Amino acid sequence: MTKKKCFLTRPSLKAALGAALVLSMALFFTGCGGQAEARTDTLIVGVPSLPVQLDPTLANDIASARVNSHIYNTLVYVDYDMIPRPSLATSWEWVDPDHPTQLRVFLREGVLFHNGDVLTASDVAFSLNRASTSPAIASTAGMISYATVVNDHEVLITLDHPFVPFVTFLGHTAQSIFSERAVTEMGDAHSQNPVGTGPFRLVNVVAGDHVELARWEHFWDTPALVETLIVRFLPDAATRLIALETGEIDIMITVPPADLARVQNHAELTLHNEMAVGTHYIAFNTSRPPFNDIRLRHAVQYALNVEMMVGAAFMGAMPRTTGPINSTIWASAADRLEPFPFNQDRARELLAEAGVPDGFSTTFFTNQGNAPNMDVAEITQNMLGAVGIDVSVQILEWATFLGASNNGEPDMIVISWNPTTGDPDQGLFPTFHSSTHGAGGNRAFFSNPEVDALLQAGRMATDPVERANIYYQIQQIIRDESPWVFLAAATEAVGVRNNVQGFRVAPNLRHKFWTLSLN
Repeated sequence: MTKKKCFLTRPSLKAALGAALVLSMALFFTGCGGQAEARTDTLIVGVPSLPVQLDPTLANDIASARVNSHIYNTLVYVDYDMIPRPSLATSWEWVDPDHPTQLRVFLREGVLFHNGDVLTASDVAFSLNRASTSPAIASTAGMISYATVVNDHEVLITLDHPFVPFVTFLGHTAQSIFSERAVTEMGDAHSQNPVGTGPFRLVNVVAGDHVELARWEHFWDTPALVETLIVRFLPDAATRLIALETGEIDIMITVPPADLARVQNHAELTLHNEMAVGTHYIAFNTSRPPFNDIRLRHAVQYALNVEMMVGAAFMGAMPRTTGPINSTIWASAADRLEPFPFNQDRARELLAEAGVPDGFSTTFFTNQGNAPNMDVAEITQNMLGAVGIDVSVQILEWATFLGASNNGEPDMIVISWNPTTGDPDQGLFPTFHSSTHGAGGNRAFFSNPEVDALLQAGRMATDPVERANIYYQIQQIIRDESPWVFLAAATEAVGVRNNVQGFRVAPNLRHKFWTLSLN
């Protein structure tokens, strides 16, 4: 008799589980029968990376936001059309619409936190004031001067400067609302025992394997349609796909381009593949040699055949972009910017001008579980090698990669940025302002006084035409200064088993799992 194989999760590079624990989890999910038993009350989502933080004020990555958006709520939520809608806030109004620096927010009544406390204006003011001081989310919440309680159900938010799109920014997970009592009593331990108002509450975290959430029965909106949500870490895309095919998981986040047809043609699966708000890019560490020299950044630009790279790595699933924000974001200049042509001779000339005619050595980091990014790293290594640049590639688990990138350890990285509010400010301020180096989003460690001034002007302007022209100027400077190599406009490819009902792709990647059911 032929024995069926159990496909086990590959251990995390950061926190590998013991063999017994891995086996027990495999038994839990599959029963080692090759095909998972039918489930109607537990939704399992397979992801390439787990949260770095369960405190949204301390994290600014999509892996964390994917889970945190189910534990916490924000005052507004950004819908599928990137429009802010009521959430914990039922309505809002500018005190002076011509000078948008003070926003009145009116709160939903009767909302319960997971510890049973009733949401009040004090919780909201506490949360926003706490967020405003966090360096990790300064570009999203740092414009808040202070939030004050008007009464139990009204908060007044005062900004440092006029900022028209602020209401949309209130929908970012960075501005999630916490229980003031829970955070005050638990202190730093709150991130291991989060208390939100979201559709699920945290039940368990198994390091390097999964996060388990349980339905919050007293959720202020329609309760989740499943009792349990498990977000399971499967960094290897091939393993993740097999788990989807066998029913071990119900949803696969990030289907690689090479596997799109396999999912699309599978009788028991549905492929959801749509444009998203993000941009994939290579970032140079511009704060130190070698890439503090613009000639060497330009040499790399000319040495890379980006058209070929994008075609090979993303296999036609994501279109090439020529700017830092893709065309789904208004005021994108992607169709206005001239790309660097592939010209190896010009690359060699620039190397000689910079005093390194024979090339130099550099480091390139990427993250495990992301096949296109790993391909980009390998292709970059080969293309730059052709002009004498020796590239050492390291592939790291997500949290390790993110930490190294935030600390400026590598010379080059490949990553993506998702302006989840849909506003050009979030596509450009976190990634290029000199105040946001590292964890704030500026992983190129780029500093340019003119860009800083223009970014601030874009925040102060209230006329949309004026704002657009400012952002066009910024994008042209970014193109010329080259802290990034622009690669591809993001798409989001998600594989879903046919018994999952209600799934939609959220362009900002905050997919709503609590609205899904299993049959």
